[in-house]
Amino acid sequence: MASSNIAVTHSELGVVLAEVTAASRISPHFVRLTVAGEALAEWRHLGFDQWFRLAVPTNGDTRFDNLADTFNMSGYLKYLTLPKSTRPVIRNYTVREYRPELCELDIDFVVHGEDGVAGPWAGSLPLGASVGLIDQGCGYRHGDADEVVLVGDESALPAVLGILRDLPREARGHAIVEVPELGDQQEAQAPAGVALHWVARRPGEAVGAAALAALRELPPFGAGVSAFAAGESKLATGARRHLVGERGVPKANVDFCGYWRAR
Repeated sequence: MASSNIAVTHSELGVVLAEVTAASRISPHFVRLTVAGEALAEWRHLGFDQWFRLAVPTNGDTRFDNLADTFNMSGYLKYLTLPKSTRPVIRNYTVREYRPELCELDIDFVVHGEDGVAGPWAGSLPLGASVGLIDQGCGYRHGDADEVVLVGDESALPAVLGILRDLPREARGHAIVEVPELGDQQEAQAPAGVALHWVARRPGEAVGAAALAALRELPPFGAGVSAFAAGESKLATGARRHLVGERGVPKANVDFCGYWRAR
């Protein structure tokens, strides 16, 4: 993660092994994989923007049994010492949906052609592939806020929609999700009092610019706001800067995380 004030809360469950049991392209830039396995019965379900380290295979010899149970600094250093020929690729993802009764978990991947590693892997619709998951907890803290403001790009879409799903039903406020095109919209289980604004990027426009413009155009709100900003690093930090510097929201009320950094 490029820039963040989000704390990691490690689970004692360690590496959870699962298998891809369903795969489909759900919109122009999104693929959804369902992973399942008996070990998911013990998954620590936190809801909201719960995220995890996802270990995906790079070849038929990829191993998951020698990963550290806790992906902290020592766990990462251990990962770096593993042989490249059997070492999985590890990326960060958000739980899209968890179904404990079926031991299933959905993961949404942004797919931009051949860019990256995990996206193209997911885009191949890898049914039957083995994966490893390491729970990292939640970043968003709602508390007893009067209003909420959520903002993110497509990489933060699962986080924003997860927060909307799990907010108190009496919550009020705004959520902004920037996507490559409006065909990438998804149904949201938002409280009636939280307006969801979908904004599409114009061709050639920098990621996050449309979301930040929409944020600046929101009507006035009080300082008692619980805010969440995530996605491309400049979007996350720019949203925090606007909320704190121009809207008077206390820094402690803004959870932000740069999931990635544009080249």
